[in-house]
Amino acid sequence: QQWGRATRALVSLWTPAEAAGEGRGGRSRASIEYYRWADVTPELLARVAWAPIKNPKRTIEKLVRSYGGKACKLLDVCRDSLVFEHTWELEEGLKSILEDKDIQVVYAKDRLGEDYDAENKSSGYRDVLLNLRIITDETKRLGIAGHVVEIQLQLLQYAQIKKLGGGHKRYVAVRNANGQ
Repeated sequence: QQWGRATRALVSLWTPAEAAGEGRGGRSRASIEYYRWADVTPELLARVAWAPIKNPKRTIEKLVRSYGGKACKLLDVCRDSLVFEHTWELEEGLKSILEDKDIQVVYAKDRLGEDYDAENKSSGYRDVLLNLRIITDETKRLGIAGHVVEIQLQLLQYAQIKKLGGGHKRYVAVRNANGQ
C-alpha cells in the first residue's frame, strides 16, 4: 500500500458483487477492476484482490523441479504486485521501492528488458520482479525480518492479459514444458 500510494500504482479490486460473495461459487478473475492506490478508500480496501500465498502443490513442484528440494531457495511464497499504466510510472515505482530504507533487495529480474526472451521463457509475459526483505522494528519484533517476499511490478496491459486473457495459463504451460 505504501509504495502504491506514493506512486501512480494501480491495485486490483474485486467487483462489488464478488466482494460480497455474490459470484458464481468462486471468485472469477473476470471480476477485477483497477483503481489507483491513492484513490482506495477504507471501504474499497475490503475489495482489494490480494495475491494468495503460493499454492502448496506448486510450492512442492517448484522445490523439486527448480531447487533440488532446497527450501531456502523458495522466495515467492508471499507475493503481490503493483500495476502501472505506463513504463515511466513503473520506473517511478521501482525507484520508490529501491530508495526505501526499510528494504533489502535479495534478487531482481528484469523481464521488461530488451535482452529478456519473453516468448520462450514466459509465453510473452513481462514484468519486473523483486525478492526483498522488509526490515523494520515491527518485522524484527515479529521475527520475520529475514523473510523474503516477492513484488511484481507489472504494466496494466500484461496484468490484464495475465488475469483476464488466459496469459497465466499459457505461462504455466511454457513453465511446465521447460520443467520449471
